[in-house]
Amino acid sequence: MPGIIVNDSVIIEDAAEGSQIYNKGFYGYPRSGGGLELDLLEACYLVETGRLVVYEGSLVIGFSEIMRRAACVCDDFEIDYLVYRDLRQRGYIVKRGTSDFDFRVFPRGGTPTSSPTKFWVSAMTERSLFDIEKFLQDVERSEKTRKELLVAVVDEEGDITYYKASSVIPKGRFSSVRKEIESIEAFLFEDRVLVFEERAVQQLYDQEFYGKKIGNALQLSMIETAFLLEDNKIVLRSAKSGRKIGLNGLRKRAKKIQTDFDLRFKVYSDLRRKGLIVKTGFKYGSHFRVYDADPDKHHSKYLVHAVPTEYCVTWPEISRAVRLAHGVKKEILFGRISDCKVDYLKLKRVRP
Repeated sequence: MPGIIVNDSVIIEDAAEGSQIYNKGFYGYPRSGGGLELDLLEACYLVETGRLVVYEGSLVIGFSEIMRRAACVCDDFEIDYLVYRDLRQRGYIVKRGTSDFDFRVFPRGGTPTSSPTKFWVSAMTERSLFDIEKFLQDVERSEKTRKELLVAVVDEEGDITYYKASSVIPKGRFSSVRKEIESIEAFLFEDRVLVFEERAVQQLYDQEFYGKKIGNALQLSMIETAFLLEDNKIVLRSAKSGRKIGLNGLRKRAKKIQTDFDLRFKVYSDLRRKGLIVKTGFKYGSHFRVYDADPDKHHSKYLVHAVPTEYCVTWPEISRAVRLAHGVKKEILFGRISDCKVDYLKLKRVRP
């Protein structure tokens, strides 16, 4: 059916034809007095799929020319179009979003007149920056309106990967059952700590799931040691001199070995105090792997990466982390340090 291009819109003047396009796919917006107004995104898709011919006077404006004109008035129009096209081909009704999000997507079988929005969708390229501050703000806005937030990332070949973004408050079922053992002594070697006393090893390892056994001794990481020191549960001494080492002394030494020690320690402490058991995530390419129950009887639920307040990286780094977590059947959380709290952002690869 014919349409006329007017500035950055395409008008279908015939009321019956406009009504047909609107009722079959809810494209555009009905005009007062009859007809239909389409934005250039919708017009491009209808031209590509052979349902619309666009005129400027007596001249037919083809798909390539509409794309070029749209690119002059809309930043990243080609990225928006690829995402819009893909969602439409998946059977969704898609409308332009607000200033916060690119699209509103309605559930399959739903319509703008009968159903609430199911997804807010943000479209971007793989070269876009992942800014965790912005993402947490977007998640907060979407969750306040009870919508799911999808991020559609378009790669160099035009393929699209969708990520569902949400905030979580991880919680575990573990609570410390420690019976006080008088003067648990631990000894700092180079970059790890050993506990030798048999009762202390049993208490810390078997009941509270700290460290790893090395023969009859217990090896603790520096983060675990710092956490136990903060709660006054151990006394730490230098293995060489026997000199007592406090929390500040340990953290000062740890930061020389691991510059982001304080960042990781804040996330570790927050997770432990939420009833979770936390182990190193090195073998999975993350900071921590996290259990909500006995690690010997359950698989870890999360991989957690500790990030600073203004964490900003490229999408390939995020894609790698999400893909790795998915491959080992875990969920990836980014623990962002903000003031005195930790916010957790979960990203999950999905097929809408």
